[in-house]
Amino acid sequence: MVFQYSDLFNFTKSIFLKMGCPEKDASLATDVLLSADLRGVDSHGVARLSGYVRLWEKGRINAKPNIKVVYETPSTAVVDGDGGLGLVVAPFAMQVAINKAKIAGTGWVSVKNSNHYGIAGYHAMMALEHDMIGISLTNASPLVSPTFSKERMLGTNPISVAIPANKQPPFIADMATTTAANGKLEILQRKELDAPLGWVQDKDGNQTTDANGVKKGGALLPLGGDREHGSHKGYALGAIVDIFSAVLSGANYGPWVPPFVAFLEPDPNPVGEGIGHFLGAMRVDAFRPADEFKSNMDNWIGRFRNAKPVEGQEKVLIPGDPERELETARKKDGIPIIKPVVDDLKSLGEKLGVKFIS
Repeated sequence: MVFQYSDLFNFTKSIFLKMGCPEKDASLATDVLLSADLRGVDSHGVARLSGYVRLWEKGRINAKPNIKVVYETPSTAVVDGDGGLGLVVAPFAMQVAINKAKIAGTGWVSVKNSNHYGIAGYHAMMALEHDMIGISLTNASPLVSPTFSKERMLGTNPISVAIPANKQPPFIADMATTTAANGKLEILQRKELDAPLGWVQDKDGNQTTDANGVKKGGALLPLGGDREHGSHKGYALGAIVDIFSAVLSGANYGPWVPPFVAFLEPDPNPVGEGIGHFLGAMRVDAFRPADEFKSNMDNWIGRFRNAKPVEGQEKVLIPGDPERELETARKKDGIPIIKPVVDDLKSLGEKLGVKFIS
């Protein structure tokens, strides 16, 4: 089924308002959430809406948080999200980073006491309009086993970097540090399809194609899948995200990160507060004139686009190309949503007294 962006926006915003979010926060949270659907990251868009509602019902999301800076230097800060929606907390923190970069050249903000913040790319891209490079990291529910482990110790812990160009579109990398994000598994589960080998291991540490493997006590695998294909590198990247986002801020880290699903309770002996993020902004002209840099970025992007493709491939892509193309198409033609998600949204609307899109 296909829905127009404006209809989805109005429905989603109404749900956030029913949760008690202020008007401004409800609009921002909706904008962040739907940016995932527009960019083709369907696992992090409206498919997650009911998950936020369930966390709110359990008292694990504060709809009216007092988000504030609790420690700072001229170029760094720690933000306390007061248990708010990460969809609102992270943009606040990124704006702090941008404001600091305007003065100091760079700005770095670590966040504690937050929740799931949507797609990492949204927050990194906030820096682009200021001729800055944006960086966005977050830790997440422990669903990932380190290389050689059967225990779930890390989240999918994404990394996003957004770099401005001039005539070319910006370079936007947005990736999990696992072979695949958990949301992609959820989509396969809804479609009753198997997972590719290298995504999941079972409870005994053996690779499996069962898309429900994590639910059955298994774990997601770090980027690379196994040691021979570099999973130790994915493990290291995920660990770096966890440390920058949480050990640095005072959030929960590693296996103590609160689960996104409401039916699982957070660890009764936390090591920090909530989920953690790390946001950064770097002024390009803190290094060289912005126009020169962006001209060179145009040249870099153009040369990579013109790299000779392997047989059977039309062209070489730049990070951010597929998402940008999808965003253009979906703004025009609408956003496709699979039936199980539509049914979930309808049930959510009925429960909260919000009419779903007719």
